[in-house]
Amino acid sequence: MKTPGEDQNRRLLRARDAMDRDFAEPLDVPSLARVALMSPAHFSRQFRAAFGETPHRYLQRRRIERACAMLRDTQATVTEVALAVGFDSLGTFSRTFNTIIGRSPTRYRADAVPFNAPSCFVRSWTRPSSFG
Repeated sequence: MKTPGEDQNRRLLRARDAMDRDFAEPLDVPSLARVALMSPAHFSRQFRAAFGETPHRYLQRRRIERACAMLRDTQATVTEVALAVGFDSLGTFSRTFNTIIGRSPTRYRADAVPFNAPSCFVRSWTRPSSFG
């Protein structure tokens, strides 16, 4: 028999999966709360309690993680990368990237060394852990 906490955790995971899958789409707390069948305020509190960061911060970190891969593995411009991962503004993308990674997207690309390893290892090694 499921406990109420298990059901809530499953709904939070469903919302987090939606962020992972649709990271480039315009996502907001009310729409994610609907996925989790919660009010926006309750969703935000429970998400932070479960995952250690707000839904907005989690989504930004995932977008920047995807941007790192694109900057390393493609020749797309920084603006193209910013738009591809869901940012509407190059300025916001660059500021967020610098906050999470500690350097500009252009500098990151210049310093990036291609990894000759399975992509699952590369993602694990290069995943941003939190905001500075």
